[in-house]
Parts: sequence; C-alpha cells; structure tokens
Amino acid sequence: MDTAVWNETEFMHITARPLSGTLGAEIGGVDLSRPIEDQVFAEVREAFHRHLVIVMRGQRIEPEHLVTFTEKFGSAEPHPLGSRRGLGDHPNVMVLENKPGKPGPRNDFWHSDISFDDVPPLGSILYAIEVTEGRADTMFCNMYEAYEGLSAGLKSVLDGMTAQHSAEKLVQEVPNRLSVDVSPPSVTHPVVRTHPGTGRKALYVNPHYTLNFTGWTPEESRPLLDMLTARATRPENVFRHHWRAGDVLMWDNRCAMHYAVRDYDDTMPRLMYRTTAAGDRPY
Repeated sequence: MDTAVWNETEFMHITARPLSGTLGAEIGGVDLSRPIEDQVFAEVREAFHRHLVIVMRGQRIEPEHLVTFTEKFGSAEPHPLGSRRGLGDHPNVMVLENKPGKPGPRNDFWHSDISFDDVPPLGSILYAIEVTEGRADTMFCNMYEAYEGLSAGLKSVLDGMTAQHSAEKLVQEVPNRLSVDVSPPSVTHPVVRTHPGTGRKALYVNPHYTLNFTGWTPEESRPLLDMLTARATRPENVFRHHWRAGDVLMWDNRCAMHYAVRDYDDTMPRLMYRTTAAGDRPY
C-alpha cells in the first residue's frame, strides 16, 4: 500500500495547483499524447491521491491515449450495464454527447460511479472535446472530510456497518439508456471504506445507488443517508469544475462523489469521451 505523503514542493516533474480547499488540483507538465515516464506518473498518482480530482488542461489526444493513461491506474472497463455507446475501435471508451435532437442523459444527482457493482471502479476520466463554456459544470465532494468531520460516537456506529447498493434507479430511467431492463442483484459494501492507496477512511454511501443499511429498511435508512449526504455536500466541501475543451479530468470514486449540473438543453453542444479504471473490492 502506498502511504507516502508528499508536499507540493516535493514534486520535481509536475505542478499541482489546488483548486479548492478540500479537493481538486490542476496538474501541469503532463502531455497525455506522449508516453509518460515512470517518475512523472508516480507524481501524477500521488497528486491524485492527495487531491482526489485532478485536471490536465489543453490536451489534444486520441482515444488510444486516453485508454493508455487510464490503464496506468487499472484496466479500462466498459460500463457493466452498457449505459452509453462505446467507440467502434475502443469499446471501453464511452461517448457522452449533447446535441440538437439528442439530449445527453441526466446525471444531476450525487453519486459514486457504479457503486452497485461487486468491485466498483477506482476512478473515472473525462476528456472534453467540445463544450458550451459556462454550462454543464461538474461538482465533486470529499468523502474523507465527510467522515472525518463526524462525531466519535457516529463514527463508531458507522465503522461496523454495511449497506446495500443497487442499480434500480438507473434501470428505471425513462427513456432507459442501458442495454438491460432488469436490475442485477444488489451488492453489499462497507459504509466506511479504507482507501487502498492512502490508508484513509472515507464514507462510501450515496443517495442514488445506496438503498439501505444492512438490516435496516429503506424508510429507516433514508434519514441517516440524507444527513450523511448533506454533510458531504456542504459548500465548503465541494469543488465545482468549469469545463473547457481540452480538459482531461479524473476523479477517485473511492473517496469522492460527483454531480453533473443540468443547466443546458440540446442546443448547447457537448462531446466528451469517458473511460473507467477498474478498482478493488471495498474493505
């Protein structure tokens, strides 16, 4: 387990400029269209662990470059339920598009990607090819901070709990964007998970895919889930990213939730590629 702690001044090959008080950093000195040397990637990974969300601006890359970068973290996987089409030569690169007559699907809810899978992803990466600037921001919140700010008493209760995660809401979307029409069985994950790269504890529940705490009914679970969500998404714990064409942004699904702001319609073009890096079973 990599538990090294580096200061910003210790980066020798990249720069990492914090973008908010609790998460998010703009990384400089990386060109994803070229092979990344091991010592450079080690610093990128450390910046990712420190900041949870990293963005590299001004990139001009092809799908194979995005896949190559993703696979430095974990195998690049397609969505398990086929939520979006993949590129012909790169089925593990999903296409996110908004254009006249083809509005993009909604993601305006706080969630951690694919937490309903038995082995959820490590992280997700978006490459912005075309955007309408000032629209369709993405917000992120720090789930380490959400946990660490709780009382000792509540931490002691949550530390031993598990919760059920399900794709039910995704499958029930109208119109449905999945290749399946029946939700797979729910899975059980710890309410507080330990990050394998940092050793820190983070809340691992979200209001979209977490159905209930194990042994509790959904009705009993909802007030506590709502309170934890409100705690996590306090303004001071949120970073809001304003997209520009050429942005490559990666976030850590193990310790961050995100929310795609829906302040646009199908007249405002948006084209992005997304990849997902495979993760580990939460513990």
